[in-house]
Amino acid sequence: MGKRVLLIEDEPNIIEALSFILSRDGWTVHTHEDGATAMEKVIALPPDVIILDVMLPGRSGFDILRDLRGHEVTKAIPVMMLTARGQEKDRDLAIRLGANHFMTKPFSNSDVRDYVRNLMEA
Repeated sequence: MGKRVLLIEDEPNIIEALSFILSRDGWTVHTHEDGATAMEKVIALPPDVIILDVMLPGRSGFDILRDLRGHEVTKAIPVMMLTARGQEKDRDLAIRLGANHFMTKPFSNSDVRDYVRNLMEA
């Protein structure tokens, strides 16, 4: 069975870079850019791993993470938060809400690939 990752991100350059590196690593990458409809996307086709940006149009990644952890279908899906906001309070909030990992932008593609692999194996 294939490995599927859902990238919920609104920056085209990041979408392109992560889609490329994860596809090369054997992942099927689905993308979604709107925070307001992200939960619908996740529930329609639950992925193996979610990469979730904090700042999205329509709804914050923190709100989406809270919903993911509160929904029976999505509560156990590993989530890596990705953000340009690297403040300690943001990291603490993400972990408190149930994020499996928190990574700040800019990031190295190999770090993202390695963390996504680790999330799948955990």
